[in-house]
Amino acid sequence: MTATQKNQNRQKVYTLLVQVGRSDNDGLPKNSSGAALVCYSSGVDEAEAVRETVAILKQADLAPLDVTGYGTLQERQSQGQEVDPEELTLMQRALDENSVIVAQMTPLFSEKGDE
Repeated sequence: MTATQKNQNRQKVYTLLVQVGRSDNDGLPKNSSGAALVCYSSGVDEAEAVRETVAILKQADLAPLDVTGYGTLQERQSQGQEVDPEELTLMQRALDENSVIVAQMTPLFSEKGDE
């Protein structure tokens, strides 16, 4: 078994919710205050998955503010969460490619009283 194969065997996919603020060239709607992103990120532990996700988002001109981890597929299922087939496909892709997959991006808007 090669070092790459050993490393891939140790990799897990973590579900992360990342809140991003505004930055130049972020591609978010002009009147949004930021966005919430659901990401699937591979790593040997959750800390590595978070670091990789933040680094990738910064490269994409996004401004990560907060990351909430929801664990691995097994951890989510043990908590009784249902995981649909589309999520499973994206998680497998993140594992196969040793990558970060942004599965959903929801722009956030300030309430009128907050401006």
